[in-house]
Amino acid sequence: MIKSCCFLILLILHTNLLASDDVREKINSALNRLPAGTVKGIMIYNPLSQDTIFSMNHTISMIPASNTKLFTTAAALSVMGSEFEFATRLLTDDKTILGGIIQGNLYIKGYGNSLFTKQDLTNLVYELRSKGIREVRGNIIGDDTYFDDVYVRDDWTPDEVANVKLPPISALVIDRNRTVVQRKRGRRVRSFSENIKNPPLHAAKILSEELINAGIIVNGNAAAGVAPASTITLAESKIPIAEILNRVNKSSDNFLAECLFKTIGAEASKEQGNSFYSTQAVLTFIRDNAIFYQGSSVVDGSGISRFNQITVGAIVGLLEKMYFDLTNFDVFNNSLSIAGVDGTLKNRMIGTCAEKNFYGKTGTLNGVSSLAGYLTTAGGEELIVCIFFEFTAGGAKLHRDVQEQIITALCELM
Repeated sequence: MIKSCCFLILLILHTNLLASDDVREKINSALNRLPAGTVKGIMIYNPLSQDTIFSMNHTISMIPASNTKLFTTAAALSVMGSEFEFATRLLTDDKTILGGIIQGNLYIKGYGNSLFTKQDLTNLVYELRSKGIREVRGNIIGDDTYFDDVYVRDDWTPDEVANVKLPPISALVIDRNRTVVQRKRGRRVRSFSENIKNPPLHAAKILSEELINAGIIVNGNAAAGVAPASTITLAESKIPIAEILNRVNKSSDNFLAECLFKTIGAEASKEQGNSFYSTQAVLTFIRDNAIFYQGSSVVDGSGISRFNQITVGAIVGLLEKMYFDLTNFDVFNNSLSIAGVDGTLKNRMIGTCAEKNFYGKTGTLNGVSSLAGYLTTAGGEELIVCIFFEFTAGGAKLHRDVQEQIITALCELM
């Protein structure tokens, strides 16, 4: 009986060894397609057995592009929790509101609700009407001081393929801080979408217009300012964190990622959302969870900046941490793109074993292609995969094809 058990164990070990040798050969065959100058960082890891199936340059610092969003979304869940909601609120300093008349100011204050729309604002105004409010005798004030007023960054390179100039990153957002303007071109008047310049003032003006349209008298002016701590909430619009994370990771939405990044800083510091507090919160999350971080530096929430430097070992460590986080894993995993199904992986790996079996995050900048996530193999094993490429030749498509070839080879493991 003992001999039989030993034989079985040896047979399993021999079979696994052959499988590992076979997959290494397939990975190396895929990598041989790349130009000689391509810098490669790869790590494939089994979190349950703690086996490293393949590793290449896993401690080398590389540009992660939008794989930076994995740190942003994981840290957000750690700091705020899976039940957190982002809010936009209508506030007043008049605590009595006699006869439906607000004797003081009406404030619109944003708390990082980056999906707030003009229609949401209309709904809030009609909520005021339903509460009997018919007049505002003070001013209409927009408050975005939950974040700082540094709306743009110099290190977001404008000529990147992945980067359209972002609207102002502010705590108070209406329609992604963009507006439609009309300009005459030749004999025609055409409509253009452009970024707004002053988010709190813009929001105050829109709120004033909506109040008047709803039949509420406005006596004061629209302005940007700060709501006193003693204000009371009249109406609010909320959105759950899961919805934000889905759009950040699946759609790789840079604007939402940067708003989320500053929210992390605001909630962690309890002071204000800014790049310093946000970066410190992400670093604290990494240190507290013993994630390998040597050679890595996270400076923004979206991955647009080339000053982000991350090792594939750090990405794998992050994904391993989230894999064993029973509270937050489902929300985090569901925010990732599914190969052949949705998000930035919707049109990738269709018809392969990896279709519907790989949940991941893509990243693209000029000369950079990154891919990381969770893979379920044909044999039911769950693997963490991270593949970074930096290149000057061969093009993005070739490097994406090689990533897919590697993941498909892994998926076919029995």
